[in-house]
Amino acid sequence: MNVHQPIPETPVEEEDFFLMSNLRPKHTGLPMTVWVSHKGHARHDARVKVSRTPGDKIDIEDMAVVGIRPTPALIEGNLDAVSLKQVQQWIGLNEAVLIGFWDGELDTVEMLQGLKRL
Repeated sequence: MNVHQPIPETPVEEEDFFLMSNLRPKHTGLPMTVWVSHKGHARHDARVKVSRTPGDKIDIEDMAVVGIRPTPALIEGNLDAVSLKQVQQWIGLNEAVLIGFWDGELDTVEMLQGLKRL
């Protein structure tokens, strides 16, 4: 066995969902579900994952990624202009809470209590 061969990694997408909290429309005021997480071992800056499917439906195969800072911006996937604007507004309204959760300064309960609906 060659000890210098890299160990195959589980795709980040699969691991991420075990570490993320999903926030449904009734809690965010957005028309779709979003996921937020702590930084963990991420090599990227704070971001949220956004379901492209309206309502409470969760389809991990159909989502977009929106970065939180320096300003909310689409990083990966597609969102229509109206949905992107709504997500950007929601992030702007909740940036301090989302970053506090990302940085591990807030636990899940504190994050949920601090979030504002759009």
